Amino acid sequence: MRQFAGPLAGLAFVVASTFGAAPLEAREMVSFRGDVSAGTIVVRTGERRLYYVLGDGRAIRYPVGVGMARKQWTGTTRIDGKYLRPAWSPPRDVKRDKPSLPDVIPGGSPRNPMGEAAMTLAGGEYAIHGTNAPRSIGGFVSYGCIRMFNQDVVDLYGRVSVGTTVMVVR
Repeated sequence: MRQFAGPLAGLAFVVASTFGAAPLEAREMVSFRGDVSAGTIVVRTGERRLYYVLGDGRAIRYPVGVGMARKQWTGTTRIDGKYLRPAWSPPRDVKRDKPSLPDVIPGGSPRNPMGEAAMTLAGGEYAIHGTNAPRSIGGFVSYGCIRMFNQDVVDLYGRVSVGTTVMVVR
């Protein structure tokens, strides 16, 4: 993650304030308003940001990649599994669109789209996971999963547990 220090720190703040978003690489502590319990994850797909709510009006905000057109979803679910360097099997939709993909890509492979960690979501084939394609962060890029920089997914992984509530909103 890029650290802003010295004379550029103020410029980064001005740019972020002017355009309403943090620099893409920045995970940061922000104010958070809403009727959401501490420990909840809120993904705002329109912003392409994930918030880990700390309570007392604060959250950690992470940049993310989200579902592309017609692949986005909204709703409330929970984390039902946590995995480090998981193997990946393409879901039906992905395999249909990309039949040349192998049935399983081992964890740790540079071709594995899950990156360093994944937290699977109950009720579907979606996960919050890292990526080996960091340029995809900030875009509408997935089949419904929430992509994070590897260093950010590892940070979030350490903060949450199975059962954590996840709210995905537009």
